[in-house]
Amino acid sequence: MALGFSNSEKVDNESPSPIADQTNFGKEGYYDGFAPGQDNAEKGGMPGKHRKMSRIDKPVTKSISAQGYGDTLTGDDETDPSISVGKQMELEAGNSIKYRTCSWYKTAALLFSEYICLAIMSFPYSYSVLGLVPGLILTVVIAALVLYTSLIVWEFCMRHPEVKDVCDIGQMLFWNQRWAWWATAVMFILNNTFIQGFHCLVGAKYLNTMTQRADGNVALCTVGFSAIMAVVSFFCSLPRTFSTLAKLATVSAFTTFLSVLLATIFAGIEAHPGGVPGSKWPSLGPPTVYAVPVAGTTFVAGMNAFMNISYTFIGQITIPSFIAEMKEPKDFPKALWAVTIAEVILFSLVGSIIYAYTGTNYNTAPAFGSLGNELYLKVSFSFMIPTLIFLGVLYASVSARFVFFRLYAGTRHLGNNTLIGWAGWAAILACTWVLAFIIAEVIPFFADLLSLMSSLFDSFFGFIFWGVAYLRMRRADYGPGFWKTRGIRGMAGAALNVTCILIGLLFLTAGTYASVESIVQGYESATFGGPFSCGYNGL
Repeated sequence: MALGFSNSEKVDNESPSPIADQTNFGKEGYYDGFAPGQDNAEKGGMPGKHRKMSRIDKPVTKSISAQGYGDTLTGDDETDPSISVGKQMELEAGNSIKYRTCSWYKTAALLFSEYICLAIMSFPYSYSVLGLVPGLILTVVIAALVLYTSLIVWEFCMRHPEVKDVCDIGQMLFWNQRWAWWATAVMFILNNTFIQGFHCLVGAKYLNTMTQRADGNVALCTVGFSAIMAVVSFFCSLPRTFSTLAKLATVSAFTTFLSVLLATIFAGIEAHPGGVPGSKWPSLGPPTVYAVPVAGTTFVAGMNAFMNISYTFIGQITIPSFIAEMKEPKDFPKALWAVTIAEVILFSLVGSIIYAYTGTNYNTAPAFGSLGNELYLKVSFSFMIPTLIFLGVLYASVSARFVFFRLYAGTRHLGNNTLIGWAGWAAILACTWVLAFIIAEVIPFFADLLSLMSSLFDSFFGFIFWGVAYLRMRRADYGPGFWKTRGIRGMAGAALNVTCILIGLLFLTAGTYASVESIVQGYESATFGGPFSCGYNGL
């Protein structure tokens, strides 16, 4: 398991900063078309304008790329400031499994499947807590910030094409320190596995909803439903390239769009909303809609609603993994802009329309439970099946790829159809799904714990990492005083990215507090079930 560092790699770490030595800067293939439409690879931004594009540090080619190039690397390659995309594609040309095969539209499908998901149906609840106007404003602001930081991720990956995932970036951002790689890896695997567990749980919620009989009983214990979801998701995770998964992603994104569209239409045409058990229509009077937060809204409730909107947009953790399999990484912004525009339109419309018809008093999360007509509820919820499976599959694949590339680096099993390679891939996936299932069943406050994990990890993967990345990249380009030497542009950029870091710290502090307080309140109200419970959890 090649997770450590060789002596030769330690020497690389101790080499002088590339700021002082740029003898290899701009070699052929360095940017692989970073600035589309420019004849000179060192041009960026506006035509005719030269822009420095330095690395933040010399690469540690073996420990970071984990490609196991071994004897295929020449002496020149060992000192080259990048392993270019072109070289990576050349090295895997003879393999039966090629990873650098994703087009920008396949990457867009992956992004759509990640963002156009069940979480959309929690926007009506967030708007009911925050008020419609603040909710819509926050939706646009968070989307813009995530778009901006995602473009920073892309720029970083273009400068350092040897990175394979966010863990590589974590190591590079913090001066190639081993602890940074391990700390990022722990957060990375935990984040992905908890999301997998969440989809086991939500899958059981769907199956409970669909199979409940008139007498209140269901066909199977909730634990059994969770196990079914884990097994089905395991088999769907088996494809080894994102290019293959993109086909499933397209189906997932399309059916999710249909699901939320139907739910929105049904909310408008049905006779009355539904509500949670014990507070169903018409017990709380007519639906009430508020433009601003209602008096008495607590900090914990407001913060959780704000974090819920933020979590839905934050997904930068997977972007380096996606870019690492693109054959033309320079095209990534096309996919990013497409999904961001679709997100803002869809999230805002679905959230505001369903909230308008169900009100604060009959709102549920997910909002399918707000529908008063049981047939409407089941039909719209059923179109969500592909994303209930696929989103967990996507995060399982990202985790498995992270481990697999390091276990089999330098072997023929990495890029070929061998029994050992496929057995190893399947075993890694099986471990992630077993762990996800156990986590989902053992922890009685799983949804709140997921919010807690998101507060802890998304603070880094959503904002802090990319604010630091911007500051380090500009420092490499223009020196320590870049914010002064670049004038207004430099000062504005520095201020914006320091703000991103502060927002990340807000998530880490206030977001964590709100999540912990919600868990405490859940214990006090005895609303948590027990581990491995057969209790009904449907809508």
